[in-house]
Amino acid sequence: MTPLTYLQGYPEHILLKVQRLIEQQRLAELLTQRYPNSHGVTSDKALYQYTLELKNRYLRHAPPINKVAWDGKIQVLKHALGLHTAISRIQGNKLKAKAEIRVATVFKAGPEDFLRMIVVHELAHLKEKQHDKAFYQLCCHMEPRYHQLEFDTRLWLVQKALTAQECP
Repeated sequence: MTPLTYLQGYPEHILLKVQRLIEQQRLAELLTQRYPNSHGVTSDKALYQYTLELKNRYLRHAPPINKVAWDGKIQVLKHALGLHTAISRIQGNKLKAKAEIRVATVFKAGPEDFLRMIVVHELAHLKEKQHDKAFYQLCCHMEPRYHQLEFDTRLWLVQKALTAQECP
């Protein structure tokens, strides 16, 4: 796997700029300058509280969230950065629905802005199931820098992959 796998679908001129940053060994420095602070959200309970605060601020009338957790099983390339699942169960004559959000544990050590972008993305799925225009408008409503943060999160993953290649 090449580190630029995280940037599939981006235009060639963007990929060339990223490649130049990598060759000049400036990608890590750029990301550290832009995002110097990490977050302190390390437990599932803290992640649930963090997510609930965002939900209550922007999506008060959306369905409740039953569980939010860090998930070490999420493979970032296959499952993106987090998961939103809706579980429906029949209990007697009632249909019970539960919403769960899981965030890849790789982001425990990441910048708060990246965590916020992922949580915003998963919260948007409470109202909009598809990745369509309405979905991204909702993401941008909750986080105006959503698209830049998503790109920078992918750059951060590229840098992590490069670091892992250097230190097996």
